Amino acid sequence: MRDPKLPLVEDVRKLLSGYKSSEFSFQNLARDLELPLDTLIQAFGNENKLVEEILNFEQQNLENIFSEFTFEGKNAIDELLQVSREISHKFVNILPSINFDLRLVFPEVRQRFVDKRITFVSAKIRSNFEQGIRQGLYRPDLSSELVSRIYISRLIDLHNPDFFPNESISFVVLFDVMFDTFIRGICTDEGKHYYEKKIKCMKF
Repeated sequence: MRDPKLPLVEDVRKLLSGYKSSEFSFQNLARDLELPLDTLIQAFGNENKLVEEILNFEQQNLENIFSEFTFEGKNAIDELLQVSREISHKFVNILPSINFDLRLVFPEVRQRFVDKRITFVSAKIRSNFEQGIRQGLYRPDLSSELVSRIYISRLIDLHNPDFFPNESISFVVLFDVMFDTFIRGICTDEGKHYYEKKIKCMKF
């Protein structure tokens, strides 16, 4: 059953890109959403709970993408390509839009969800990497823990406006470049050959 608060969460997220951390309040949100203040209070209770709802929304959307692909029994490169394409295409719904602006205002809430995201993605990437090694596509001299951390660190960096301002380079372009350099770095010669053939046949 769809959470009745979800449309409101989505509306709030759309506003956040133009907010400074000091501007984040129910009063300002109610004004900009043209809603009664009581609507936000009744739905979320306080700003802290609203932040939790937003981060939970983003986490759930990320998990939904990975849940579509089990990383079992299929070509590891194909699986990682599919997942990464979905992340790239749906980045608006998984982008941690308030993580950087509000990290000093709600540090505990933010860190809890950062840890949750890292744990979840790490497990998925480790599974894919170990599968790719068995298939002869990924380098066996790299550890699955190292590879998963590299993947996550690059995802986090892409979300950092200090490194990549949204107005200068699109997330999709950044993600495509990140993925291409990442997968070439972990592939065997056989894996690189397969990957290059694959991307010639698809729009990534």
